[in-house]
Amino acid sequence: MPAPTLPAATQPACPAPASAGPARSGPAAVPETSSLQAARRRSAAVNAAIRDDPGRFRVLTGDRPTGPLHVGHLFGTLLNRVRLQDLGVEVMVLIADYQVLTDRDTPQTLPAGVLGQVADYLAVGIDPQRSAIFAHSQVEPLNQLLIPFLSLVSVAELSRNPTVKEEFTAAGGSSMSALMFAYPVHQAADILCCHANLVPVGQDQLPHLELTRTIARRFNDRYCPGRPYFTAPDALLSDVPLLLGTDGQKMSKSRGNAVALAASDDETARQIRTARTDDQRTITYQPESRPAVSNLVRLAALCLETSPEDVAAGLGGGGAAALKQLLTEALNERLRPIRARRREVAADPGYLRQVLADGNERVRALAEQTLSEVQTLMHTRY
Repeated sequence: MPAPTLPAATQPACPAPASAGPARSGPAAVPETSSLQAARRRSAAVNAAIRDDPGRFRVLTGDRPTGPLHVGHLFGTLLNRVRLQDLGVEVMVLIADYQVLTDRDTPQTLPAGVLGQVADYLAVGIDPQRSAIFAHSQVEPLNQLLIPFLSLVSVAELSRNPTVKEEFTAAGGSSMSALMFAYPVHQAADILCCHANLVPVGQDQLPHLELTRTIARRFNDRYCPGRPYFTAPDALLSDVPLLLGTDGQKMSKSRGNAVALAASDDETARQIRTARTDDQRTITYQPESRPAVSNLVRLAALCLETSPEDVAAGLGGGGAAALKQLLTEALNERLRPIRARRREVAADPGYLRQVLADGNERVRALAEQTLSEVQTLMHTRY
């Protein structure tokens, strides 16, 4: 398998073609088993390449500021971002504030939400000297890329995206906004504006990334077929199993079923007390037949850095009460330094704003270069 290319931002822009070629067709469908297996093989190869030469990679990753980040984010994505940063990968962390408006009508909460997310990132170990934290509403050239990218996909392709449907259903909306509908294309602009060649995703986000790859290929085919400008980014799949919330559903900020990173010890204990279990006293790790109990066992194992089987064996016949007590203590201990750091940085909102301003400026410079080169390739510089 060939090694990933350098981020395209380090390469000269390709010359504009004399005429544009046709766009290629094909849906960004939910990956089938064979596609998922191929994605996992590719992800493993990329992980090996990162260890060999981390400087060849640029990562784009991020979250919507719809509420406090929680333990699902910590184990699912945040710790991996810190790992990549510490390995020497260039990491760009997006606060997707415009995407809050896809399904919410309370923008007055955005300033606190955005600064709170910056605090969460800093608390887990994102270093603003090595990684850029930015908000895409503040990077104007990024959002200008949305228009030409929309011309490269069909309405039918967007309507088939499963992640958009799931997010819309979870938000309890009665009608879908056009911004929500175009969410995957906006995400493509986020990734391609800074020429990220690696995107950490969960299995459920693969359709989003595949659409980004499709947009990159179609742009190259249409505007610079002889010398591709955009690099189709690779997926870096998480090896952490999906964590369920305390209600047995997918852990989510909007559902209020997760322990926030900023929660107190007592708030953590109250949240865990409400967690679903079952009526069997012996604790076992059987994700298929006992999903609720196994989810709590898995979370405790992540906190204790051991295996779920060892956690279950240690609890034996202690029942749900013993499991919840162990998990509460393990979570509070694991989050203690993160919470202390968060309190420290949150006490200085001026510092949080400066971190964000610095990240915005860094990404804006990349996005301005990308937009200028895209306009040249599209013959829209007059």
